Amino acid sequence: MSTETATPVLNVNGIEVIYNHVILVLKGVSLTVADGQIAAILGGNGAGKTTTLRAISNLLKGERGEVTKGSIELKGERIENLSPADLVNRGVVQVMEGRHCFAHLTIEENLLTGSYTRTDKAEIARNLEKVYTYFPRLKTRRTSQAAYTSGGEQQMCAIGRALMTNPSIVLLDEPSMGLAPQLVEEVFNIVRDLNTKEKVTFLLAEQNTNMALKYADYGYIMESGRVVMDGAAADLRNNEDVKEFYLGMGGGERKSFKDVKSYKRRKRWLA
Repeated sequence: MSTETATPVLNVNGIEVIYNHVILVLKGVSLTVADGQIAAILGGNGAGKTTTLRAISNLLKGERGEVTKGSIELKGERIENLSPADLVNRGVVQVMEGRHCFAHLTIEENLLTGSYTRTDKAEIARNLEKVYTYFPRLKTRRTSQAAYTSGGEQQMCAIGRALMTNPSIVLLDEPSMGLAPQLVEEVFNIVRDLNTKEKVTFLLAEQNTNMALKYADYGYIMESGRVVMDGAAADLRNNEDVKEFYLGMGGGERKSFKDVKSYKRRKRWLA
């Protein structure tokens, strides 16, 4: 799916984020997520992936962060000044890095917290059954306390809880973190099924570049708070620089991106 032809759900336009009134973390980040798309933000630790997601969901204030420049639009409307609760009501929901399930609640109770803003009991029941359809393991463990479930089950629970809100877009932060490779594949397969069958739009931040580009439609590579390269996932998978620095497929001594002049000339923010 091309971001140029599909209807955009989310537009991030040149945002800057500052922490503690002094630390510039995001330096003019722009990206677009089309309706029905899986978009991926890629990069190493400290690249700015999580900060970008938190800027969109307005969860920066708890860490003394704020968007100081640029704008964020959901379906053409500015949202950067809305509260996280208002954003959830408008369909922006984030699955946090590390799952953050309520340990003392059962799996089903965790899922139902996602329907807190809903009043239609029949709709809530339908959504719950839909979650169980895509995550049958959760149905089996629905009466178990989240604290006594596996990391993979908690990740599924966190995604399922987000789906209970009837989201316009799900912000998925590091879904592969701490999971065995087989579980990572399972989680990403479910994300793809939700995207293709339920038309759920995803923006995910992920260090596992190979896995993300396998399932995403479009990718943005970040370094030091900037988007340095973007394109269709298939194009990024075949890009020689991406192969060398992110997929581990290059030959010879491993270098840093910043040491490669030919790569720097292609960086979007230097164009």
